[in-house]
Amino acid sequence: MTRYWFELSGENGPLARAELDAVVETLGGSSPPGGDHPAGVESVEFDDRAMAETAAAQLASARRVLELWPAATAEELEERFRLAAREPSSAAFRLFGGGSGAPVPGVIRSLARAYVMGGGSIDLERPARRFWLAEAGPGWVVGEELPQVDRRSFTARNMPKLPFQRPVSLPPRLARIAVNLGHVRRGARVVDPFVGTGALLAEAALVGARVTGVDRDASMIRGATRNFAYLRLAAEAWIVDDASTAAQSIPPRSFDVLVTDPPYGRASSSGGETPPALIARVLQAWAPAVRPDGRIVLVTAGGPEPLPAPWQLELAVKDRVHRSLTREFRVYRRRD
Repeated sequence: MTRYWFELSGENGPLARAELDAVVETLGGSSPPGGDHPAGVESVEFDDRAMAETAAAQLASARRVLELWPAATAEELEERFRLAAREPSSAAFRLFGGGSGAPVPGVIRSLARAYVMGGGSIDLERPARRFWLAEAGPGWVVGEELPQVDRRSFTARNMPKLPFQRPVSLPPRLARIAVNLGHVRRGARVVDPFVGTGALLAEAALVGARVTGVDRDASMIRGATRNFAYLRLAAEAWIVDDASTAAQSIPPRSFDVLVTDPPYGRASSSGGETPPALIARVLQAWAPAVRPDGRIVLVTAGGPEPLPAPWQLELAVKDRVHRSLTREFRVYRRRD
């Protein structure tokens, strides 16, 4: 197996680690215990580089992903870089954890010279390859950055840039985290019984899932459809109905994952029901439609557990919205 370093964003460490763990498990990787790696970095192993690239592209909380070379002395690395440059391309070298104004260590200058001697070139602005160095005892570890991490793509899907907008929609980055916590994989069937603007299902569809959205408000379904068309996505079905009523016509075990962000704040309407009562009613109605080893992911402001046994809470991670509101990402799984 090849080892990778996943550098995670610092907005919410527990949530970022939970997302990484879920994606790694879904894709068949492993997180070896221990390991000498920098702060803010998680060490992961994959059999297949393609799986590491998929993880890098899918995660919302990854800043960068590095494919590690075995630790070596500076002299050994010079020879490796001369060989690596036989297929000419541009490269940049950075010290992991070093700030932009930090002095360039001599080892980086020597490796850059070796790369140029091998036929490559140095480009600090738009290199084809990026190499990061970290000290490892008497030697060095080199990590080559995978290009799949693109945090700007989430910004491009922020609510002000979509045709149908509501102030309470979950931001795309957090919507993707919720989808990943559900272990959603390509081809999975995913349903959201409170579809709203479609933010959660859009992230599921971008992962490759087959999605179904439900909302009692026809204008929300029309708006979610507009957002999907803008993002060049398609849903398997849109259903205008009360969420509990809609569940009655769904065959058991139809979906792999249910993921939802139901109304729970002042800006959201729950039709006169208290948010806990609404959430419990709808999730209990939909639970039979989720296969036994599937998951239900709930984004909530808190409150009592909405699902009775055999559903059990597998994960709960809080995320602060602002000083008066904290949302919680909960994952439930059936344990018969």
